[in-house]
Amino acid sequence: MPSTVVNPGLEGIVVGETVLSNVEGEVGRLTYRGYDIHDLAERANYEEVVHLLLFGRLPTHEELDALNARLAARRALPNGLLAMMHAIPRDAWPMDVLRTGVSAIAHFVPHRPDGSHETSVDTAIDLIAKVPTIVATWDRMRRRLEPIAPDPKLTTAANFLYMRTGEQPIPEAEKALDTYLILLADHSYNASTFSARVTASTGADIYCSITAAVATLAGDLHGGAPSKVMTMLEEIGLPEKAEPYVRDLLARHEKIMGMGHREYKIRDPRAAQLEQMAKNLTEKSHTKWYLIARALEDASQTVLHEQKPGKRIYANVEFYTAPTLSSLGIPSDEFTCMFACGRISGWAAHVLEQFAHNRLIRPQATYVGPDVHPYEPIAQRHAQPGPNGNGAATPATG
Repeated sequence: MPSTVVNPGLEGIVVGETVLSNVEGEVGRLTYRGYDIHDLAERANYEEVVHLLLFGRLPTHEELDALNARLAARRALPNGLLAMMHAIPRDAWPMDVLRTGVSAIAHFVPHRPDGSHETSVDTAIDLIAKVPTIVATWDRMRRRLEPIAPDPKLTTAANFLYMRTGEQPIPEAEKALDTYLILLADHSYNASTFSARVTASTGADIYCSITAAVATLAGDLHGGAPSKVMTMLEEIGLPEKAEPYVRDLLARHEKIMGMGHREYKIRDPRAAQLEQMAKNLTEKSHTKWYLIARALEDASQTVLHEQKPGKRIYANVEFYTAPTLSSLGIPSDEFTCMFACGRISGWAAHVLEQFAHNRLIRPQATYVGPDVHPYEPIAQRHAQPGPNGNGAATPATG
């Protein structure tokens, strides 16, 4: 029998095609439908990027106005969903609430006789509009404040900040969040997007697929990293304490969260844009988080080069997410939810792309269990330590 090459984590394995985004890790470039992320972050707004991902091109003035109107009309949450959220314990984790909220939206839209829901540009826009509202609404509820209805005259970024505070955001804050949403909109077949596409490939509708994506994003190795970065910044406290902190962390063989990326061999191109946003907001809000983050990245480079000459580690998008969002007043346990507010546009576009050219995603696995053997009658069986070492077999799932 020919040998089988196993690539844990599917590293280096090509599993599909997409026209939506291209990650060129060797040169540190990210493009959406051929547009460089730097051009989009500096010259476009988030709604233009949503149009680009969903419709395949940047919009005209009339098309952008039409999309803005569709988003504004869909932002408000159904009363039934608000009632469900009111029943959730106020100490519930924000990502758990978002996962439940996305899934629950399906209860308030028509379904087909077989129970499935429409998967279309219209349902994609509905989810893109409502995800930020769920996050902002829960932010108010957990603080025991009444939710604030979205303002149809505001952009996605401005609306989110308004729904949190009840005040119109300053231009610098709106621009920072808008840029953040653009940078996080898509990233090819990342874990959460792949999860959405696997779910969609079974024929499950867009609500199922996006719920799977939200659940996948919650892990620390994907969307949960920015919260851990913020914990590091708080523990460091002052820029001059960054280098001793890094030395202690590496001595304990622990990771520097927000540093390094599976795809990028040089600095994550999104990090530069977010670093500038964090720097601008720090100067405006008189916070210290950017200064500590900059010192932490520098210290990481210095110590790693000293301990492992020739090896470099670079900030990824999560690293400067922490000081950026914190300077906007967003608590660290909501950072992953903010990731979802940007990525929802990419997820939705990938689900539509999967539906348009669908084939069930069903990879193979190499079996490494015991050889075929006879069935033992129960009287002849003997208790043996299970895989967890406590004498009981670990339940298997499949």
